[in-house]
Amino acid sequence: MNKSFRDEVYKLVRSIPIGRVMTYGQIAAVCGHPGAAQVVGQIAHFGPPDIPWHRVVNVRGGMASGFTIDGRKGQARLLEQESVIVNEGFIKLSEYLWWPKN
Repeated sequence: MNKSFRDEVYKLVRSIPIGRVMTYGQIAAVCGHPGAAQVVGQIAHFGPPDIPWHRVVNVRGGMASGFTIDGRKGQARLLEQESVIVNEGFIKLSEYLWWPKN
């Protein structure tokens, strides 16, 4: 993927509201690259630490094992600080999934 895709991912993740989440695949699709969920994961893993990466979960609402601050537990802790209920490493996407308005 090119730099503009990465920049679009950064911009989109920055726009996710507090207490809401998006999935890796959803982000890829919104940024024009459906099927690039793993690339979004790599962008998140190596991206700037000031972006709220904890608001990005897998397609089942699961926490990221490679989350940079204490793995799944660290991501869950950050989401819980935003009043997101995490149950055994998963959230209910039906309650917290966010879609940007065009």
